[in-house]
Amino acid sequence: MSRIGKQPVAIPSGVTVALNGTDLSVKGPKGELAMSFVPEVTVSHEDDKIVVKPTSDTKRARSMWGMQRSMISNLIEGVTDGFVKKLALQGVGYRAQMKGSALNLQLGFSHDINFPVPAGIKIETPDQTTVVVSGIDKQLVGETAAKIREYRKPEPYKGKGVRYDGEYVFRKEGKKK
Repeated sequence: MSRIGKQPVAIPSGVTVALNGTDLSVKGPKGELAMSFVPEVTVSHEDDKIVVKPTSDTKRARSMWGMQRSMISNLIEGVTDGFVKKLALQGVGYRAQMKGSALNLQLGFSHDINFPVPAGIKIETPDQTTVVVSGIDKQLVGETAAKIREYRKPEPYKGKGVRYDGEYVFRKEGKKK
């Protein structure tokens, strides 16, 4: 039994939910999101709650049960509050700034990196060493932050690179003479 799947998803005020067969669309103050369900689960809209139940007792149905419930929860949280990922740049000369609709990164390479901002994502640079990625789609926010981090992952000797805010980087000891 799925512990997550058993819990109904509460719908806050100001959010409208439209359930049409295997499609769900959620509209809130920040925007509108939609998703389709797998055939292994059934979704019902009762009062101010969304209930997800498996159609059978197969392993796939039980695993999809909790995942589909989490995805619905992420849709509702996205249209009400949104999602934010913060990245910190550490290293001498490592900088980030917005230039038009692209993020300009200086990460110690011989050239600057111009990262085009995807649709539905907002990127801010409050200072030169901080990048804030925000949006209503949790998957897109995480994927965008991961792509930016991928340009220069934090290395274990000096800790230089792009890291998530609050991320611990395991440090190694250097060579001994």
